[in-house]
Amino acid sequence: MSWFLLLLAGLFEVAWALGLKYSDGFSRPLPTALTLAALITSLTLLGMAMKHLPLGTAYALWSGIGAVGTVVAGIWLFGESVSPARLLSVLLILIGLVGLKLSH
Repeated sequence: MSWFLLLLAGLFEVAWALGLKYSDGFSRPLPTALTLAALITSLTLLGMAMKHLPLGTAYALWSGIGAVGTVVAGIWLFGESVSPARLLSVLLILIGLVGLKLSH
């Protein structure tokens, strides 16, 4: 269950990162409120997952899920660069995440 909570926490991290973009510097009330709700949810789920997972593993996976998810969302939603170097970098993060999970 802790791994599932950690996955959800990472997905909510992607949501609040996207919310930062849509809130336009916190000048738009609804996107700002949704961003803050996603942030609180993400941190709450991360804290719950950390009850049973090592700190370093949980935090690294949470931030890695958020980083990879945000890069993918940026490519998909905002037409950001899909250069080979960028894709290789994301692949390396994914390999690191899998390695952390397998070493637990």
